[in-house]
Amino acid sequence: MISKLVIANRGEIALRILRACRVLDIPTVALYSEADRNAKYVRLADESVCIGPPPAAQSYLNVPAVISAAEITDATAIHPGYGFLSENADFAERVEGSGFVFVGPRPETIRIMGDKVAAIKAMKESGVPCVPGSDGPLGDDDETNLHLAAKIGYPVIIKASGGGGGKGMRVVHSESTLLNAISLTKSEAGAAFNNDVVYMEKYLERPRHVEIQILADEHGNAIHLGERDCSMQRRHQKVVEECPAPGIDEKTRQFIGERCAEACRKIGYRGAGTFEFLYQDGEFYFIEMNTRVQVEHPVTELVTGVDIVQEQLRIASGEPLSFRQDDIKMRGHAFECRINAEDPKTFMPSPGKIERYHQAGGPGIRVDSHVFAGYTIPPFYDSMIGKIIAHGRDRAEAMARMRIALSEMVVEGIKTNIPLQRDILSDETFASGNFTIHSLEQKLESENA
Repeated sequence: MISKLVIANRGEIALRILRACRVLDIPTVALYSEADRNAKYVRLADESVCIGPPPAAQSYLNVPAVISAAEITDATAIHPGYGFLSENADFAERVEGSGFVFVGPRPETIRIMGDKVAAIKAMKESGVPCVPGSDGPLGDDDETNLHLAAKIGYPVIIKASGGGGGKGMRVVHSESTLLNAISLTKSEAGAAFNNDVVYMEKYLERPRHVEIQILADEHGNAIHLGERDCSMQRRHQKVVEECPAPGIDEKTRQFIGERCAEACRKIGYRGAGTFEFLYQDGEFYFIEMNTRVQVEHPVTELVTGVDIVQEQLRIASGEPLSFRQDDIKMRGHAFECRINAEDPKTFMPSPGKIERYHQAGGPGIRVDSHVFAGYTIPPFYDSMIGKIIAHGRDRAEAMARMRIALSEMVVEGIKTNIPLQRDILSDETFASGNFTIHSLEQKLESENA
């Protein structure tokens, strides 16, 4: 087992990793910026190291500082959490090149799956269903691109190969706007990602966002932990997630899950990962893979009983998976609501001091959060301050428990999106399970109008 772990992240995921380490009796080193000096996880860690001033570029994204902190504390491994350096192949390479264990996939795997064109190619070779598209980068020949779009069928979407988080994509509804859209997306991609490669896909107009959680070790074993539905999004950012996805039967779950597990075996994947799909009319279409632990991993943990972060640590220690596929059973239903420090109407960030804080509780309720009464939320980072997760025997019970938890949660001194979450959980379309990735934005537009 890892003898000492550096937690190269902040916020609720830093605390989540720390707690998994305590169960496995792994000593921890918390890294923090000057803005996070008084954070809960910094106080609870066995050791802590300040790695720079508040801006992320000078602290949490400062690779030399992270590596140096591991060296001076005699750590043996580094967990990147999510965000920041978690999917940075160069960072993973530096970690391993410096003699430390990177808790995640191999650098070369991160590179392949981080390049969407290469990822789609690898998935097609592994039998994972993909969205009809260009099957590679778009060239500079206008006639070829026009012919390709006509063959795929409008609308199409132009995507940056190195994009993510909803950036670097443009929907095209007609031939007259295609070439300009390709040119604009290439320019934006080059500026944002230092990679102007773009590709084309069929644009699905009413899909859901369904993802498959996998675990794989370095001994050739890979399993899936079922699916999550993450369709409730605003500007491509997830707001509410649930497990399992409404309307997915066991036969379909096992089919698509095994395709993902087999893909992991073929590419030599190691660690936790998530295959993201668009799901429409009973069909799955691969869009990308996240080579890290997901924000929404708790809903899968509550339904399957698998501690995903502990499994990450065991895999990184060279151990085989603790579970076989036959061991994984889906029990009940779970929801996760992301709690953000932001205005629930304008979505503007709301940093500042939390004056009162009452955490939700009750049967089936889990709250992953690093905040407390008196804690000051810094203005330098993502606005998420925690997650409420509700588990029940079925979707209706889990939803009822989440509604109660949201009604009991108190965060004063700042604005939060709790009123929005309450609104979503009371929405008839959401309750019916008959929604798409556009439903939340359509709801907000309708209410604003």
